[in-house]
Amino acid sequence: MAATAETQSSSPFVKQLASSDRRTRDRALGSLRTYLRRAAPFSSLDFLKLWKGLFYCMWMQDKPRNQQRLARDLADLVDALSTRDNMLGFLDGFWKTMAREWGNIDALRMDKYLYLVRCYVNKGFEKVARNGWEDEELRDEVLGILEGTPLHARDYKIPNGLRYHVIDIYVDELDKVDTDRTAPVEALMRPMRKLGKESPAKTVRSKVKEALDDERLSDWKGEREDETGSQAEDGGEESEDNGEFGGFDD
Repeated sequence: MAATAETQSSSPFVKQLASSDRRTRDRALGSLRTYLRRAAPFSSLDFLKLWKGLFYCMWMQDKPRNQQRLARDLADLVDALSTRDNMLGFLDGFWKTMAREWGNIDALRMDKYLYLVRCYVNKGFEKVARNGWEDEELRDEVLGILEGTPLHARDYKIPNGLRYHVIDIYVDELDKVDTDRTAPVEALMRPMRKLGKESPAKTVRSKVKEALDDERLSDWKGEREDETGSQAEDGGEESEDNGEFGGFDD
């Protein structure tokens, strides 16, 4: 059964999400979660239509505290999707909407969208972590969505401003999610390394290099090496080059 009609009927509670009344917002969120929880598949067009509404819902929210709350609530909607395909489609719809609308965001509204993007980078990592970092299929699907839109190397339709922001916060949000340092960081950095290698823009390549030089990344490297006994406690990672992080300036 197609979900297009249901997407259109969802407009009232999407509009209510921008209400200044917390109870109205909470009721609207509950209705939206119920709507998204259905097992029947949504189409990519369904999600693009829904995200167009959610984008302008954020646009209309004018109080900083409410903006941040709404951004977190919109990110948590990912957890309401009951099937893997719908969850991935919802994520993909978000990133495509951000890429399409980014150039229309004025300076006064940019901060709330920067925060929303941060919430979604975090949520992508969180979904993979909850399912288990060893689930390579889900990990690669989530990374593929990032690689296909905000971190796409050559699509001129993707605003560099969006690329820059995702590059800047990538390690930040992984750091928040994987506090135990058990994630396969080499695999998770693959979209960044690909962007840094293939982007025709020098500024993008420079941003990626800066992100890949983040000293926090050595925490993951160090833990994996310590577990295998391949690194000495006195900082052996500087003298050992096993190719794990091509492009790092240790």
